Amino acid sequence: MELGLMVEPQLGGTYDDLLALAQWADQAGLDSFARSDHYLHNDTNAHATDALISLAGLARETKQIKLTTLVSPLTFRNPAVMAKSAATIDEMSGGRMELGVGTGWMASEHDSFGLELPDLSERFSRLYETLAYLHAAFGRKDGGFSGRHYHLDDMDVLPRPTGKLPIIIGGSGMKKTPTFAGKFADEYNMFVTDDETLTERRQVMQQAAINAGRSPGDIKISFVGPAFVGDTEKEGLEKLAEHAVSHGQDPEQLETSMRGKHVPIGSRDQAFATMQELTDLGVGRYYCQVFKPLADIDFVNLDTVFSALRG
Repeated sequence: MELGLMVEPQLGGTYDDLLALAQWADQAGLDSFARSDHYLHNDTNAHATDALISLAGLARETKQIKLTTLVSPLTFRNPAVMAKSAATIDEMSGGRMELGVGTGWMASEHDSFGLELPDLSERFSRLYETLAYLHAAFGRKDGGFSGRHYHLDDMDVLPRPTGKLPIIIGGSGMKKTPTFAGKFADEYNMFVTDDETLTERRQVMQQAAINAGRSPGDIKISFVGPAFVGDTEKEGLEKLAEHAVSHGQDPEQLETSMRGKHVPIGSRDQAFATMQELTDLGVGRYYCQVFKPLADIDFVNLDTVFSALRG
């Protein structure tokens, strides 16, 4: 099981805050340092850095960890800008960039910045074309790209990715998102979910991969979710209860829901057992999401959580 740290800088945090967390994750030997790509959190105007520009900085100040966006909205950037930015970060990092792509969804964010948010049908149409465009720009297919929304001449777009430059498709849909993942993605990412939903999405993704002449086994499935872990089960449950109360939720209901989605809860041994369950279900990477302003993230707790998840 690969492990990643997932942070939400739109809740507030400077580049230096982000750098401290990325360097901690790098030195801890995690597989990925992931960040969201938002300019606002609902209507809260916090100190929010740009995702791709900040990852370019981290590319020069980390050594081995993958640098990941989960996920970049196509509404923020034309695919030419997205492709050029990602390939440049990949070059700057020595091949450690991972590009997550999604439709975009937060209406208040788009309204506040004057960004167009087409209806969902058009956004999925644009997502399909963006993914095809990225395949052409990254040299995965010949002939350029021509669609209803975007166009790329038949040429070598330089710089090319240093290595694979994985494309991650993330979302909660049951049909289009897993279908696009099967056709285009190297990683299919979703928020923690129950076994039945995971199975249904995976079947759609696998069939789409087969239809595209790909091996479904080449597509990594990853989860994003929290972890409530302590030295004892009581400590882990106390962290879950604290989270529930701070978000206006009932702790017992939240525990039931989270356990049904294989969220690590309780002692170190219990957390590691949950990771083994996810591995058995075919999940290849778990991004531990910390939904706090960056300066409020507790490094001691991170040590506890990730040492437990590793076993």
